[in-house]
Amino acid sequence: MATTSDSSVSFEETDTRSDEMNSTIEQWIDDLVDGVDDAQASAEFQEWLDVQSRFHDYSYRNTLLIKHQCPEATRVAGYRTWQEEFERHVKEGESAIWIWAPIITKQCPECENSPNYHEKSDCDYDETPPKEWSKGLVGFKPAPVFDVSQTEGEPLPELETEATGDAGDLVNRLTDIADELGVTVRIVPEDEWTHGEAKGICKQLSLVDMQPRVEVRARENDADLVRTLIHEYAHALLHFDIDDDTERSKREVEAEAVAYVVGRYCGLDTSGSAFYLAAWESDDPEVVRERLGRISRTAKELIDVLQNELSS
Repeated sequence: MATTSDSSVSFEETDTRSDEMNSTIEQWIDDLVDGVDDAQASAEFQEWLDVQSRFHDYSYRNTLLIKHQCPEATRVAGYRTWQEEFERHVKEGESAIWIWAPIITKQCPECENSPNYHEKSDCDYDETPPKEWSKGLVGFKPAPVFDVSQTEGEPLPELETEATGDAGDLVNRLTDIADELGVTVRIVPEDEWTHGEAKGICKQLSLVDMQPRVEVRARENDADLVRTLIHEYAHALLHFDIDDDTERSKREVEAEAVAYVVGRYCGLDTSGSAFYLAAWESDDPEVVRERLGRISRTAKELIDVLQNELSS
């Protein structure tokens, strides 16, 4: 993929400033869409996609069970699946996450019970013997699974989504503008982070205070810390009052596109955003362009606040 590392861009106060910002952001969005296309076509992404396809797509009920027992879970599989599919094994002393697994067996065409339950039921179907019945879902049973964090062994392929470059004092500048954006922000030390593999979160401050609270996990790479801060600020500005899981991938597209634009404005290499978006919207990178207006307005707001903070 082409790099997006630019020297820091400046939009001077002139009569044409707004037009210049619009055209620049539109060009960068075009670059990002091209980058997502390139990312999806890459061998690295195809390898990652192949591994992801081996994980089950759990039902809503099982997803709730997993999150209740292990909130930080990201990828779960059974004990043998980890060994045989991924060459990893569950670490000693780890507690299983219990879900409901389907029971698939021979099924009576009439009462839809398994042969054993059919015999105990009032069903008198006898047109064909049980050994000729088709298989079907007859019930559910508890089954243990384990999150990837509970295993060790061969690494799963990762997509390189981190931003790079010289972040200078951007972390401090971004935390300084939190009040102006109406956001509470905290950089959480690695050993205090309780949100699994997430790099950042945006949530309600408290039941009393409706102000958005942004938390990001501390790390050595300040450039990527900046990208995460911008990403979570975008969520706070765009999505704080939205609670619709069906739109989650589109919200991630918007937030990451904002992080890409503002990070690029700051002179960082944010080309890894293409892999991030490919993972979220692997079938249609054009959704980035479709949401250009919201992305552009939010990016400009953050850029303006950063510029004002720098000049004050």
